[in-house]
Amino acid sequence: MSAHISNVRPDPDQVLVDIADYVLNYKIESSEAYDTARNCLMDTLGCGLEALSYPACTKLMGPIVPGTVVPNGAKVPGTQFQLDPIQAAFNIGAMIRWLDFNDTWLAAEWGHPSDNLGGILATADWISRTRVAQGKAPLTVKDVLTGMIKAHEIQGVLALENSFNRVGIDHVILVKVASTAVVTGMLGGTKEEIINAVSNAWVDGQALRTYRHAPNTGSRKSWAAGDATSRAVRLALMAMKGEMGYPSALTAKTWGFYDVSFKGQPFKFQRPYGSYVMEQVLFKISFPAEFHAQTAVECALALHPQIGERINSLEKIDQIEKIVITTHESAIRIIDKTGPLANPADRDHCIQYMSAIGLLKGNLTAADYEDDVAADPRIDALRAKMQCVEKAEYTKDYLDPEKRSIANAIQVFFKDGSKSENIAVEYPIGHRRRRKEGIPELVKKFKINLARRFPAKQQAAILAVCENQKTLEATPVNEFVNLFEI
Repeated sequence: MSAHISNVRPDPDQVLVDIADYVLNYKIESSEAYDTARNCLMDTLGCGLEALSYPACTKLMGPIVPGTVVPNGAKVPGTQFQLDPIQAAFNIGAMIRWLDFNDTWLAAEWGHPSDNLGGILATADWISRTRVAQGKAPLTVKDVLTGMIKAHEIQGVLALENSFNRVGIDHVILVKVASTAVVTGMLGGTKEEIINAVSNAWVDGQALRTYRHAPNTGSRKSWAAGDATSRAVRLALMAMKGEMGYPSALTAKTWGFYDVSFKGQPFKFQRPYGSYVMEQVLFKISFPAEFHAQTAVECALALHPQIGERINSLEKIDQIEKIVITTHESAIRIIDKTGPLANPADRDHCIQYMSAIGLLKGNLTAADYEDDVAADPRIDALRAKMQCVEKAEYTKDYLDPEKRSIANAIQVFFKDGSKSENIAVEYPIGHRRRRKEGIPELVKKFKINLARRFPAKQQAAILAVCENQKTLEATPVNEFVNLFEI
């Protein structure tokens, strides 16, 4: 005899309602959030421009059908492509994420909230060009910044207490959810339409973390965010055409997300949605290293002048007894790796590899993950000497919402009994606690990336807009994106 199951459609899950209410009704009042969003916009686009130097990235750029140009479509910065908003979102999302150099968020779940810019910018540009063609006013960049703050917040707040990686789901699920909500709002969606769209994001099959971990680590991690944010645009557009949603997508017994994918546990929330995440977000400023290793690389760079001469050959490396990396639990779980590293995606998620490059060169660039650099036998020789040790205090401070440190320390011990200084860094240069030090370096990074793609006059025009908060916010989105044409 089958159990009676009610077919009465329930009220929408509270998680869905809260997201929709936030998107529609919450007014961002924080000037710090808008200023940080401006810097985030510069940094994120700059990361995308740098990625366009790599054929592995550019081969994925452009329309599905070669030669397709969409009238009033969204333009992809740094390229000649003008695409439908779904494919443009994929292009922008993939390029800004390609080098693992855009902002990051570390909590129970990790991720990169600026991944959402792919869907937000593509949609805003398409809306704006369509409106202009109809004789209507376009969106302004302030609308984009507002969308960024809200997408950061949705992704980041969901990540604070809910670990998707522990159930094998990749963090781009949160990009899809956040982008879906914000993009539906940008399209003029009602509360019901946002709920419908977001419910479909949860109902989707979700990306597994398989491609981030041995033995399968690969380049999908570089385009996964583009995939997620483009899917978000598709779901938003479907909802705007009246496609239905699923009110208990999370809580439905047996068939909902909680029971199927989250071990039956509901989401936990540390704080309501506001502008906390954008204000606290972490920038990767000095080098493209997975963020749990940012401070380890800073330590390695600081040690290089002391020991660089003592480790510049295999014979000298053999005189090392051990290299101790003192770190926190999350770093051990995600980037503590031994054995062969198969490709750049594997290497930029290995704390030993990144630290070895820093110790050897006194620098770390995206090119250092390529095969020709990785072939240097000194790197693996140094890796073989390394051991990662968790320090309970570092793990505690990493999880503390008032500190959110990402601490690492490195010390090198030699067989003759000598040892290097134990260099420890608690907060990386891209941390909120180091904003005054970090933002000028972020701007330098942006200038370098502009110079990769544009002549001097165009660089100056972009900078003139981006460095002035009021000017940037008032600029029509289509005119802003036009600044990045080649």
